[in-house]
Amino acid sequence: MGKIVMSGPQNVSLDGVVQDPDGEEGFERGGWFTRFGGADLAEWSRIALDEALRAEAWLLGRRSYEFFGTRWQPRTGDLADRLNSLPKYVVSSSLEEPGWTNSTVLRGDPVTEVSKLKRELDGEIVVPASHRLGRTLIEHDLVDEVRLVVFPVVLGTGERFFDETCGGKPLRLVESRTIGESLAFLTYAFVH
Repeated sequence: MGKIVMSGPQNVSLDGVVQDPDGEEGFERGGWFTRFGGADLAEWSRIALDEALRAEAWLLGRRSYEFFGTRWQPRTGDLADRLNSLPKYVVSSSLEEPGWTNSTVLRGDPVTEVSKLKRELDGEIVVPASHRLGRTLIEHDLVDEVRLVVFPVVLGTGERFFDETCGGKPLRLVESRTIGESLAFLTYAFVH
């Protein structure tokens, strides 16, 4: 049985905002990833590669799938090569033909489809950046672990990683460490 992990790693501000880390969505406080990651992003990149290498597959919502596909398909290098060859599953009712190598569209009820995928695969099924999909999976007790990279900024507004559907779910701290000088890397397991 697979293990569903919200990671990639999952980047959040200190107050839990995940919205527009690269500044391309037009959010007034977007672009916080590079602005507050600074020199620590070199070590962050090594962690991203480690996360990709240990993943059995990636599981994404349609928007994240299209974002990552556009960004990584034309690239080369260790991380790009791994992401381009990694099996990818995208939960979508509107995506007709996936254009990214090794991609499969999961149609129908997301909870049913992901439950089936979890039973069929072994190893880590990583959910990168697809926080809306992740919330649904957390609500239905399908997520086993979250790995958060906390950036040293309080944005005060914006879409958060967790919302009211995630409430009341106990977690256990598995690991905590720093990345460079300013980023915190936190791993929590859900207590089911």
